Amino acid sequence: MSTRVTHPGSAHNPPCGQTIWAECTLEQEAGVAWDWVQICDGVIAMADPMSVVTNLRLVGERGQVLTAREAALYLSRLVQQLPWQDEVLNALHVA
Repeated sequence: MSTRVTHPGSAHNPPCGQTIWAECTLEQEAGVAWDWVQICDGVIAMADPMSVVTNLRLVGERGQVLTAREAALYLSRLVQQLPWQDEVLNALHVA
């Protein structure tokens, strides 16, 4: 949905920003967002895999809503399966 470069980088601080991945329909919207940082040329990583923000509610095996801490592992895995790094690299080239 959106990738934003919040800091284009400097000699002491690498480029960083935020990406939002979402699905919007007439009935509902679902999304996840996370901060990222450029580790080196062409290598982008999540800034903090434990800090994915979402409006999703993940449910455990017994139907209970997972706490933010319990859901963090699943959300981090979800983000790693998305092709978001290419979008970040495109945004960095524009910035």
